[in-house]
Amino acid sequence: EAMRARIQGLVKLEAIVMPDGTVGDVRVVHSLDQQFGLDKEAVRTLRQWRFKPGMRLGQPVPVLILVEISFTLR
Repeated sequence: EAMRARIQGLVKLEAIVMPDGTVGDVRVVHSLDQQFGLDKEAVRTLRQWRFKPGMRLGQPVPVLILVEISFTLR
């Protein structure tokens, strides 16, 4: 559906990287589309990623990150 609607661009997300490197809360900062589910897909994709956790005084800590996921038509 999104392909037929010719939607492309960036979804900007804020997320918390947890001390174990997994992704906690995710918030859509800049929506690309809600009708075709690209925002949801971006959130779902980001939740699967694993990061090296932020460190403070030698201990892993939660860190706020900003991520842009690009959707392009091919």
